[in-house]
Amino acid sequence: MLLLVSIIKLVCEIALLGLAGRWLLGLLAGQKKESNFFYKALEAMTKPFVSAARFITPKAVIDRHVPFVAFLLLGFIWLVSVLEKVRICTQIGVELCK
Repeated sequence: MLLLVSIIKLVCEIALLGLAGRWLLGLLAGQKKESNFFYKALEAMTKPFVSAARFITPKAVIDRHVPFVAFLLLGFIWLVSVLEKVRICTQIGVELCK
């Protein structure tokens, strides 16, 4: 169970960093972000999470805001996985969690 929680936490961390990098690079690149190789790489890396967020959000949410929704959902899942990992580690002992 600890391994599963750690994997979920790690995937969320990677996706959160990808979404944050995509947002920051989008700010820096401006209108030319669509031709930027690194922006496209970050976009490809975060596309499954953004698509999942688009699937569960209502159509009233515009496409421009869906990456932010994905960021918030991943942040919530990350927080829950951290709390679960702490709970498991206190249950089995901190020495076994290393």
